[in-house]
Amino acid sequence: MIAQALTLWLNVNVADQMKEREVTDVATLKALADPLRLAVLGVLMKRDPEPVSVKEVAAELDEAPTKLYRHVKQLEQTGLVYVAETRLVSGIVESRYRSAQQSLRLSPQVYAEGDEPPPALGAILAAMDLVRSDFRRQFLAGRIDLTPAAQGNPQPGKFAHATFRLSPERLRRLRARLDEALDEVFAEGDSTDPDAVEVALFALLYAVRPPKAEN
Repeated sequence: MIAQALTLWLNVNVADQMKEREVTDVATLKALADPLRLAVLGVLMKRDPEPVSVKEVAAELDEAPTKLYRHVKQLEQTGLVYVAETRLVSGIVESRYRSAQQSLRLSPQVYAEGDEPPPALGAILAAMDLVRSDFRRQFLAGRIDLTPAAQGNPQPGKFAHATFRLSPERLRRLRARLDEALDEVFAEGDSTDPDAVEVALFALLYAVRPPKAEN
C-alpha cells in the first residue's frame, strides 16, 4: 500500500527563527555536548528552510532513526529545534523539524572557570569530535583535496597546526585578524553561485598559561 502524506498544520512561523543564538545556559550547552546531536543540528541548518523528518536526517547521517529520536527530543526541549510541520503518514503522525536559529555563538560567560570544568568544555570537545569524524569520512571517500592552488587545485583547502610564542600584542592582532575574516564570511552568508561548494571551517586559537605554582 502506497503511503499517503497529508500536512496537518504548521506550528511555528518562519519569522520566528533567529539568525544567531547566543548560548548562555547550561541546559543548552549539555544538549550541544554530543557529536551526534551537533550533526543532527547541522543537517537541519543545512536543509533550512525545508522541514526535515528524523528518518531523513538519519538517512543523511547514515544512522538508524531509532538512534536519533532521543537526541532530537533533547534538542527540541532546549529550543534548538522545533516541530515546523506535522504530517499523517499511513495513520502515523510524523513530525518534521527545523533549526530554531541559523547559527550559534557561545556567550563569553560560559567559559568562566570554577571548581568544575567550564560548562562550555563539553560542547567544544563535541564539535572537535564531529569535525574529526566528518573529515575522516569525507577524506576517505575521496571528496577532500588539500593540494594547493599552485598544483592546479581549483578548490584548495588549508591545514595548519602549529605552536608559537607570541607577545600579548601579537596575539591580540592575530585574534583580531581572524575575527575580521570570519565576520566577513558570516556576514556574506551562503553563495548563490551555481559553482559554489560546501566548505567546512573549524577555528581554535588559545593561549596556554604557565602551570600554577605549587604551595
